[in-house]
Amino acid sequence: MNSPDVFHAAGLGLGTGLALIVAIGAQNAFVLRQGIRGEHIGAIVAVCAISDAALIAAGVLGTGALLTAAPAAVVVLRYVGAAFLVTYGVMAARRILKPQALVSAEPGPSGAGRSGLAAALATVMALTWLNPHVYLDTVLLLGSVANAQGPGLQWWFGAGAMLGSVLWFCSLGFGAKLLRGFFARPASWRFLDGGIAVTMVGLGVGLALGS
Repeated sequence: MNSPDVFHAAGLGLGTGLALIVAIGAQNAFVLRQGIRGEHIGAIVAVCAISDAALIAAGVLGTGALLTAAPAAVVVLRYVGAAFLVTYGVMAARRILKPQALVSAEPGPSGAGRSGLAAALATVMALTWLNPHVYLDTVLLLGSVANAQGPGLQWWFGAGAMLGSVLWFCSLGFGAKLLRGFFARPASWRFLDGGIAVTMVGLGVGLALGS
């Protein structure tokens, strides 16, 4: 294995990983909202990055073939994930209808209005692991492309994809603070929650319908 092959595999993994993860989705919407609020960003980014790394590693190890052989598991995940996404979307819609539930982008020193760490981590874990597209894209697709790189190079491809995940979630979570001035107004939170509600419900209905 020579250096050009290693860099090519790692670069391909980085580009492919970013192409799959940089999209409007349930997980990204939640990370963005938490980033704007400045709540538990380090822990949430870590969970997202570690989860992606585990899924990518599973794909490189060939777990994708097992999921292909057990399509019933994907079906179950699809409906469970759809129900969760629709529920979360409804919760976002309720925040629009109840302006008193909105908080400023900068939580006060007493922590008033902040969501608990356990609740935030449970939500991001559910948005990550109950999403069938995560398994189809990360495990099946990335795993297949990684193993097509040849012996030894598949792990360099996987490392590139993992790096892409870390870069994206760090940028999304920690970079969101640049938008705090805009989201200091309740109307801006209504706009964000409206987008999240539409995204979540749309994704949930799409999953339920198999699209």
